[in-house]
Amino acid sequence: MGKHAKHLVWDWNGTLLDDISAVIGATNAAFAELGLESITLERYRELYMVPVPKFYERLMGRLPTDEEWVLMDGAFHRHYWQRAEGCGLTAGAAELLAARQASGLTQSLLSLAPHGELIPLVRRHGIAERFLRVDGRVDRSTDGKSGHMVRHLAALEGVPAERVVVIGDAADDAVAAAHVGARAVLYTGGSHSRASLERVGVPVVDSLEEAVAVAEELV
Repeated sequence: MGKHAKHLVWDWNGTLLDDISAVIGATNAAFAELGLESITLERYRELYMVPVPKFYERLMGRLPTDEEWVLMDGAFHRHYWQRAEGCGLTAGAAELLAARQASGLTQSLLSLAPHGELIPLVRRHGIAERFLRVDGRVDRSTDGKSGHMVRHLAALEGVPAERVVVIGDAADDAVAAAHVGARAVLYTGGSHSRASLERVGVPVVDSLEEAVAVAEELV
């Protein structure tokens, strides 16, 4: 396919938004409330996974009960949103998004962050107009991004999955891409270690600029 046929689906947390320090701070603040030991960035990146209750299973040795999950999820998000306002975009993100739009290439944003919180935050960073569509989570499920990706691409209308590349920071981004027949590039600046991302079997990069360059070669 020609250069102008590619469509990028960007992840938000840990990819376009440089929020890993806020995530670790919120995680440890929530853990302190819940009686769990604090976690380092390195250990977080090695253990983190989606669905998030499975991450807690790795930490606790068992899945949390429904009641425990409600408490855990609530505590994390209470602390996270206090910190998220202070997070900036990842280095080079704004420029990459603007350049891609200026070149007539298309892109969209798909996140598991709650839609109601995601939209104003994207707008405050001045990048909302760069995307054909911005979708956050609209339910309280703990499922990963695969079903969300199906709905996102369907809403884009006329963007076939075979010309889509997903850029994210989590193994779940690659799983969601494969689920719809798209490709994926994973970025090491977010929730996973390079070693854990490399086990997924898709290209792994250390910058968003490199992610876009690799995406250009994939489809």
